[in-house]
Amino acid sequence: MTEPHHQPTATDYRSTLNLPDTPFPMRGDLPKREPAWAKNWAEQGLYKQLRIARHGQPLFVLHDGPPYANGKLHIGHALNKVL
Repeated sequence: MTEPHHQPTATDYRSTLNLPDTPFPMRGDLPKREPAWAKNWAEQGLYKQLRIARHGQPLFVLHDGPPYANGKLHIGHALNKVL
């Protein structure tokens, strides 16, 4: 005679984890959230406000890319950031 197969019960481990207490969602979910942000920024005229605030100021250009663009991470990537 075989013993009945028992399904494991789902256990809530939340109380045993050190989870952050934050109003931010745990997942970015950008494909769903970004369109609302872009719409809000467009309604506020955010880009225009930034352009007006910078009018007449010296040009600021930041040339930077992902640290792994050309292969494995190496000391040159760190050197680029500290110079």
